[in-house]
Amino acid sequence: MAQKTIVVMEGDQTGQELLVEGLRVLDPAVTNVDVNFLHFDLSLENRRATQNEVVHAAARAMKLHGLGIKAATITPEVKGDVGSPNAILRAEIDGTVIVRTGRRLPGVLPVGGVSAPMSVVRMAVGDAYGAKEWREGEGYGETAHRTETIDRGTCRMVSEFAFRQARQMGAKVFGGPKYTVSPVYEGMFKEEMDAASKRFPDVRYEPQLIDATYALLLARASEPLVIPALNRDGDCLSDLVLAFYGSIAGSESLLLAFDENFEPKVVMTEAPHGTAPSLQGKNIANPLAMILAGASLLTFLQTPAATRASRAIYEAAFEAIHDGIRTSDLGGGATTSEFTDAVVHRVRSKVEVWETLGQR
Repeated sequence: MAQKTIVVMEGDQTGQELLVEGLRVLDPAVTNVDVNFLHFDLSLENRRATQNEVVHAAARAMKLHGLGIKAATITPEVKGDVGSPNAILRAEIDGTVIVRTGRRLPGVLPVGGVSAPMSVVRMAVGDAYGAKEWREGEGYGETAHRTETIDRGTCRMVSEFAFRQARQMGAKVFGGPKYTVSPVYEGMFKEEMDAASKRFPDVRYEPQLIDATYALLLARASEPLVIPALNRDGDCLSDLVLAFYGSIAGSESLLLAFDENFEPKVVMTEAPHGTAPSLQGKNIANPLAMILAGASLLTFLQTPAATRASRAIYEAAFEAIHDGIRTSDLGGGATTSEFTDAVVHRVRSKVEVWETLGQR
């Protein structure tokens, strides 16, 4: 079988440091998975130096190879600067869905009795992000305007994937947009959710308005949930949901582009958190999300060795936490590199033992 290539997008500050930790776990010498890494420097300095050409090059490489892993990057706030690399990547690979799954971390007390996993399936494009904005008038009469758009294709992709994810998790599709207030704009998304529910009659479906979704999250915390959401709603929801389980660094984030059969054609994984400049150089940040991003990406190689390695990484990471090897955000005293060392050791052992036993 031909060697697979993973596109690696380097980033800024602590984001880059954690990417290095994640790649230590993905090393073929650890996983026994024959992959090649193709690196692109997406640091702010290089994006400015290349006028974002490096971002476009990384997107082209992902479209060619289908797999990418990205470090957190800085998005400048100054208008006219290089802007958000994520926006460029999403547009160029036609990424329509972002998935973030909160899950219990062994030995870490969750908020409000949350015990089951929750996946937020969010639109990756359109809505409040990329909207046209302008102001008119002055003084107290000044008005601000914004024109937002969503399209039916993206609504359908998010809805379809939400039900597929729920079927895989044994979960309920829960929540939705504020379609009563916005029957034309947000109502389009609700129409596609309802249509998807008819295609998946075996999947439980409980539509709720977005405000009720927030209010009922803890009341539904004992059953697995998949929550489809508009772009900004999903951005807010995923941060809240991940925090329920102890740390926003406790889960991977996936960006997915699909073919006409709703099968993933490009997958980019990353940590859901930012560059954490205050933690840079201190060796105390939690690398778990970046490590899980790599584990998740391996499943899309669709080979027995990659599937085995992915499972080994997930188990190793959670076993390390269970054994008390935790960074400070999870109430422990382990350094970044110590946690990664523990995961690497466990992955090596698992892969070797399973291969010895002939397990696939």
